[in-house]
Amino acid sequence: MPRREWIKLVALAALFLGVYLLPIGSPSVERAVGEGLRLTQWYAREHVILCLLPAFLIAGAIAAYVDKAAVLKYLGPNAGKSAAYGVGAVSGCILAVCSCTVLPLFAGIYRMGAGLGPSIAFLYAGPAINVLAVILTARVLGVEIGLARGVGAVAFSILAGLTMAMFFERKGGEKQPPPALVTPETHGARPLHQLIALFGLMVAVLVFANWSGSPDAAGLWHAVHAGKWWITAAAAIPLALVLWKWFGFPALGLAGAAALVGALALLIPGVPSIAFAVAVVAVCVMMPLSGEQGREWWSQTWEYAKLITPLLIGGVFAAGLLLGSARQPGLVPAAWIENAVGGNGVGANLGASVVGAFMYFATLTEVPIIERLVGSGMGKGPALALLLAGPALSLPSVLVIRSILGTKKTLVYVIIIIVGSTLAGLAYGALF
Repeated sequence: MPRREWIKLVALAALFLGVYLLPIGSPSVERAVGEGLRLTQWYAREHVILCLLPAFLIAGAIAAYVDKAAVLKYLGPNAGKSAAYGVGAVSGCILAVCSCTVLPLFAGIYRMGAGLGPSIAFLYAGPAINVLAVILTARVLGVEIGLARGVGAVAFSILAGLTMAMFFERKGGEKQPPPALVTPETHGARPLHQLIALFGLMVAVLVFANWSGSPDAAGLWHAVHAGKWWITAAAAIPLALVLWKWFGFPALGLAGAAALVGALALLIPGVPSIAFAVAVVAVCVMMPLSGEQGREWWSQTWEYAKLITPLLIGGVFAAGLLLGSARQPGLVPAAWIENAVGGNGVGANLGASVVGAFMYFATLTEVPIIERLVGSGMGKGPALALLLAGPALSLPSVLVIRSILGTKKTLVYVIIIIVGSTLAGLAYGALF
């Protein structure tokens, strides 16, 4: 029997034994299963509608409307390193999304021909460099570690990209994405001002719909959060005009969708995600009515949704089942995690990096979790290691990255994040 079939047989046998021996009725198991389901439900309510759906639309639009030659010029394997990595890291910084929301966008630019290194810089920078998270880190854990997190994440995004490029461009250049992921050529390049308007407004909707409040309940950041849905609507209105005037969306359909979304927002003000979801569905329904590129936009958006959503939902449940959340532990006892990251030695920094690489952190939740761990004896070095590895990776994101890059590249990327975070933690712990 071929080796691959043996691997499948062993995996199937392990799955059967795991289910057969599962201690149903054990309080710890029932608590872990409940925590996995609660985390999955929370993710579906808070992230799928507001984060993933607009991210799928943006990724699909990249494939349908962006000229592949432009992507190759600025982000391709033959582009200048300083420009390519700078664009990748800066683009991620501007988005400041979570480790799961960045995945469709990463897949979009990588499928369009962006080099592996700049794509990885973008993949890491998006979730790792969140302005409010850095500010909150400085306020709660200290200015030094907040500054170290901000500077370290920017530098680390570029170093991670350069390291991946070094590993996979040594022998005759980086391989192209698998045939199933190759994006067809776009039909007719769009003027630059149209693309800037489309993507700028879609990113604005994504960013402001997910704007997090400030813990101080004061200041400009919190003021933006208080009025975030008005700001989101202010970005959505010109977006509808852009879709009508330049991208062929039917005016009557857009007007009807706007009226329905506005009515839902007024009738159900406590659940704005319902109106938001209806708006996204309306855009998807009108895509095929806007011409050949609109049909391509819908096709690419659907491909990303099929590829990524099941892996993310399954990964979030597995993360909750195994590691739990800030509220309840999972199958892995919380004491094990606290013991693994205690102190400031090599083992503690490595343990913090490994836990961060696989545990799912909702946006900003890593700070109170680390504050609790510091109170339990966690050193400053492991705290920084967890801050650098945690927001950028998670078990759900690793599963999706593997479906895009393959097992080998994903494994190397995870190792780079873990080793780099460990070394950064050791250096920071030695200095402070």
